[in-house]
This record gives sequence, structure tokens and C-alpha cells, in this order.
Amino acid sequence: MNYKKVVRGTFLARPNRFIAHVLVDGKEEVVHVKNTGRCRELLIPGCCVYLSVADNPERRTKYDLIAVEKEREGTHPLLINMDSQIPNDIAEEFLRAGHLFPADSVIRREVRYGNSRFDFYLESGTRKAFLEVKGVTLEEEGVALFPDAPTERGIKHLRELIACRLEGYEAYVLFVVQMKGVHLLRPNDRTHKAFGDTLREAEQAGVRILAVDCLVTRDSIIPDAPVPVRL
Repeated sequence: MNYKKVVRGTFLARPNRFIAHVLVDGKEEVVHVKNTGRCRELLIPGCCVYLSVADNPERRTKYDLIAVEKEREGTHPLLINMDSQIPNDIAEEFLRAGHLFPADSVIRREVRYGNSRFDFYLESGTRKAFLEVKGVTLEEEGVALFPDAPTERGIKHLRELIACRLEGYEAYVLFVVQMKGVHLLRPNDRTHKAFGDTLREAEQAGVRILAVDCLVTRDSIIPDAPVPVRL
């Protein structure tokens, strides 16, 4: 995934979930934030952020905030992509490269099954599967954590995958870690233990829990290597 034009800025404030104030070339700009999560540990006044320049000149905001540098003591900053629209694209790249299923498998996005809509449906021969994607931007001391805020929707997705598994389908959760440099992924029980408990229940029911990290630059993000998951 590549962004066409990216500029650097300094984060100033975030008055609501959808916009931020960023200093760009000495001018304060109102920018769209492509992540409605809290991101309090990332968007700290004075931090370096990266903005994608919008294609549409008629838009109310000229920029989209897509990445942030997280300062770390004694080492270089960690570059984190925080564009919440990207994980499904990254997952599709990962799947079409032949991970989980052969590269020539049927891969469809946003597929309905019963009363549910899953991020991906996969089919190869007699194998049929549903897969849900979760983007991860929270990191603590080299450990990726999900979620960064309570997510009843995430619990609902897990229960739907358990139901699919019981009906004979393969079922997967793929955590897309939107950074490099983590050695482990864990459920964030401190923030939402019910999600962690349901994730462990899903794993016991046969849902496969996977994670992949990403190579991130100021204007690109691509899937890279598996990350161990510890439940």
C-alpha cells in the first residue's frame, strides 16, 4: 500500500475523534484523522506525524493523518501507521501472496453469512473459511496489544466466527500490527478483559488466531512477518 503524496507535520491537538490540528510548514492546519480510536498514547502534543495530501481539492480538509512517530527512551522513534482503513488491504495482500490458502484461492471481501458480514471469505477446493481483520496500533515495550478501547463489536465478530467454526467452516482472526519492532501480540485484558476472554474462547473452539507485522515508511505499509500470539 502506497500513499501518493505525504508531508510531515507536528501534532498540536485533537478536539474530537475525526479531526486534529497539525502544524505544517509553519501553518496550523485542520486535518482528518483516519482512525476514530482514542490513540491517546500516540497523539501527544509535539509529536511528529505524517499526512497524506487529499486528491480532491474540494474537500473540507486538505490532509489525512496516517502515521505517527512514537518516541521511545534510549532508541529511535517507532513509526506507526494509524490509518484504520488500511488493515483489510494489508490482509488482502497477505492472503493473495499465498498465506493461509493457496494464492489462486477464491478471496472475497465483505461477505454476508446468515446475519453476519465477514471481512473475507476464502475458498480452495473443499476448504472454506471466514476471516476477520483487526488493526493494531497499541504497543508497550515491544508487545502489541488489542484492543486500545472496549469493543463490543469485536466480541460480536468473535462469537460469529465461533458459530461458523461449529458449522464446519475454517475461521480466522488476523491481527494486522501496523508497525515493525514488536515481538509478541496479546489481548489487552487491562482495557477490555471480556474481549480477551472471548478471544481465548474462540481459540478453544478452533478459530485460528494469527498476527502479522508491517514494514512502515512515511508513505507506504506492507505486510511482513508473523508475530507470535500469546493468549
